[in-house]
Amino acid sequence: MIPGFNTARLSAIAQRTPASRDRYVDFLRAFSIGAVVIGHWITTLVIYEQNGIRIRNAVGVIPGMWLASWIFQVMPLFFFVGGFSNLLTYDSLRRRGQPLSVFFRTRAMRLFRPSFVFIAIWIIIIGIVSLFFHWWERYALGALLIFGPLWFLGVYSFVIFCAPAMLGLHRRFGLYVPITLAVLVVLIDVLSFGFGIPHIRLFNTAFVWLLVHQLGFFYADGSLLRRPRLVPALMAMAGLAGLILLTNFVGYPRSMVGTGFDRISNMSPPTVCIVMLALWQIGLAMLLRDPVNRWLQRRQSWMAVIWANSTIMTIYLWHLTAYAAAYLIFLPTGWTRSAEITAVWWLQRLIWITIPSAILLFLIAIFNRFERVPGSETDSRGGSSRDIEGTFRKEV
Repeated sequence: MIPGFNTARLSAIAQRTPASRDRYVDFLRAFSIGAVVIGHWITTLVIYEQNGIRIRNAVGVIPGMWLASWIFQVMPLFFFVGGFSNLLTYDSLRRRGQPLSVFFRTRAMRLFRPSFVFIAIWIIIIGIVSLFFHWWERYALGALLIFGPLWFLGVYSFVIFCAPAMLGLHRRFGLYVPITLAVLVVLIDVLSFGFGIPHIRLFNTAFVWLLVHQLGFFYADGSLLRRPRLVPALMAMAGLAGLILLTNFVGYPRSMVGTGFDRISNMSPPTVCIVMLALWQIGLAMLLRDPVNRWLQRRQSWMAVIWANSTIMTIYLWHLTAYAAAYLIFLPTGWTRSAEITAVWWLQRLIWITIPSAILLFLIAIFNRFERVPGSETDSRGGSSRDIEGTFRKEV
């Protein structure tokens, strides 16, 4: 049985879903976490060397696989959906007369509570292993990989802190805000790559993700939905054309994920390519909204989305731990020692999805409880009505 997937309970929650609920937002969040998890499990390459291991991405090895990152590098969708959620939560709290501090606390709680548990558990594990197993240093880079998802916490916390001010700018200046941020992103890239000021790229960590988050406001206030379908089509085409231009004629890497093989990474810190990726993905997502919403009217489909959203932080934090555990299980077989991309390697990807999935479900059963925010009223999804990403009832 899948932890938390109580068919009767989820069916009852699905039946109580109000008609005003934007199910597509929850679907985008669930799709995004699924893409992140499966992408990491499939593409992670562990390369053995004399002094230990290196972690690389198969996208940088397999010809043409960079194209998959234009679909499955879904962090822009995470921040886009975050903008949607933050606007609704902010407006709901203001209508109830709640102070701004309540917004920050309720939006941050579901991020930090499970994250602190994750960090504490791993500090204990590393401490014990360091005391009793001296060979562990050869695999220390693998431990860093496990902590990789934590970058999102710092960046998204910054975006939450800026959200009320950015919402005020949105309501006063509208489209001029993301346009200004886009200009700043381009300026930073020009200064960094054109004038040899590499450290200035760190500013784009703020500008890029604030821009994508800002676009979520246009979805939440309905202005994006009121536009004709030509608008998201033009967004998608402009983003795709921008990616083709930048990666073929300007010199940016074609991969939208860090591979360890490219001269720079489009993600760390983000470049203007991630802005183009966001336009492409958001435009495409808006074009697919109606058919996917029809699919979400099915009870089983909607139940699966509800379950995924109720465990999303647990999945995100622990999925690489599940991969590492599977790696240790397979270590004696010798499978883990070959990074050569062959037909056998591709067949083994099925195993590298199945076994980590089973381990992850076990971890969800243990740690999902920390994703529930204590002391708040339970909503119709069975989670906290004030969750950061999990307010099931659409508060309008």
